[in-house]
Amino acid sequence: MASTKLYAAIYVILFVVATAQVVLEEFLTEEVYWIVFGAIMVFSFAKAMVVAGYFMHLREEPRSVSYVMLIGLFGALALTIAAAYSIL
Repeated sequence: MASTKLYAAIYVILFVVATAQVVLEEFLTEEVYWIVFGAIMVFSFAKAMVVAGYFMHLREEPRSVSYVMLIGLFGALALTIAAAYSIL
């Protein structure tokens, strides 16, 4: 079981990354749209991995459970990309 200090540190890291995403959005112009979009997607993926690994305790589960979660993650990512494609 992880300590409270570890969970607090992870919370602070997630907060900082979320703040960085909002700051990145302030620089959003047509010229750098895809760069900012890519950076925000990378940050979001990293945050999702941290949340799944620590708060959902996937680091302590058997690998088969992690693989099932990855299948769901890739499915959600595919749907997000398809929705973004239909909007653009």
